[in-house]
Amino acid sequence: MDISDYSYVVVGSGLAGAVLAERIATKVGKPVLVLEKRGHIGGNCYSTNDRETGIEYHAYGTHIFHTSDEKVWNYIRQFTTFNNYQHRVLSSHQGKIYQFPINLETINHFYGVNLKPFEVEGFMAGVRDPSITEPANFEEKALSLIGRDLYEAFFKHYTIKQWQVDPRTLPASIFNRLPFRKNYVDNYFFDKWQGIPEKGYTRVFENLLADKKIRVLLNTDFFALRDRIRKDACLIYSGPIDRYFDYKYGKLSWRTLRFEQETLPMEDYQGNSVVNYPGAEVRYTRIHEPRHLHPEREFTRDKTIIFREYSLHDQGDNPYYPIASAENQRLLALYQQEAVRLPNVFITGRLGDYKYYDMHHTIARSLEIFENGVLPLITANHAV
Repeated sequence: MDISDYSYVVVGSGLAGAVLAERIATKVGKPVLVLEKRGHIGGNCYSTNDRETGIEYHAYGTHIFHTSDEKVWNYIRQFTTFNNYQHRVLSSHQGKIYQFPINLETINHFYGVNLKPFEVEGFMAGVRDPSITEPANFEEKALSLIGRDLYEAFFKHYTIKQWQVDPRTLPASIFNRLPFRKNYVDNYFFDKWQGIPEKGYTRVFENLLADKKIRVLLNTDFFALRDRIRKDACLIYSGPIDRYFDYKYGKLSWRTLRFEQETLPMEDYQGNSVVNYPGAEVRYTRIHEPRHLHPEREFTRDKTIIFREYSLHDQGDNPYYPIASAENQRLLALYQQEAVRLPNVFITGRLGDYKYYDMHHTIARSLEIFENGVLPLITANHAV
């Protein structure tokens, strides 16, 4: 089939595109064309094996699947089984390692005390900034909840390195998403289900796109081919929303990541999959050691690989995370007004919706679009 023969075209083979392609192919029974600009499927969830060590790693940063949404869980388990990995993060401050997010162990270790859970509130009342009653930004919110010492040790410089902005310019609501625990629970997520696909993320996408009615074109730029796509085709677009409209209102801002890989002559470098480095003395934000993501596997014992993560601003060539500034929200609203007027077009995913989706959010959103958008469209057009 030629590109112009397809009634269903999906742009991007990340979670949003792959889930919608799978639903259309298997539930509608129609041929689907998937256009992927990279040389691999899976978007930023792509995983691959290191040639020297055999260790599987996530090429775009550590991805932990977690959800409490039973519908999402039942859906994704059709395409993979998960191991029993539980995500725990450590944070390095002045040469010492602390549990993170902040919990009772962090507080006791940091302040050299031995508090019980019922004593935490009284202790924290003495370190918080009592003058801040109505926090106006991220920094003030942090100072009002955890005090200056913990804020500067674990949040201030880390935030500056991650977002390249003064924390005082970020909304206070962002800090509300960061857990603070008065007990010793160190699990990063509280979701009912959590783990890593036993055979890796790329195998998940191979299974999602396995139907013979799905055709995937790698190294293919949608914008070089968009004039060849049928005008009445159902188009699923999971790229940046501003790029779809040729930046007519201006470019949205993104944060992107750069990874520096190193092979080390030891079995275990840091003892954990992720260690944060929040201090201003180092340029990277964290170190990933992917061997810890698969405790069920046997890897080489004489070598390990690590990845130092650097956070950068992006001009749209390799976007990772949306930056929720007032100006970006203004631009987004203009693009969304354009999008709702497009017949047969669904713009979605983290890049299309310009939202900081976790993987389970993306799957839920894609299933919603299929059920409440694609299927009604097919019915309306008498295409079934």
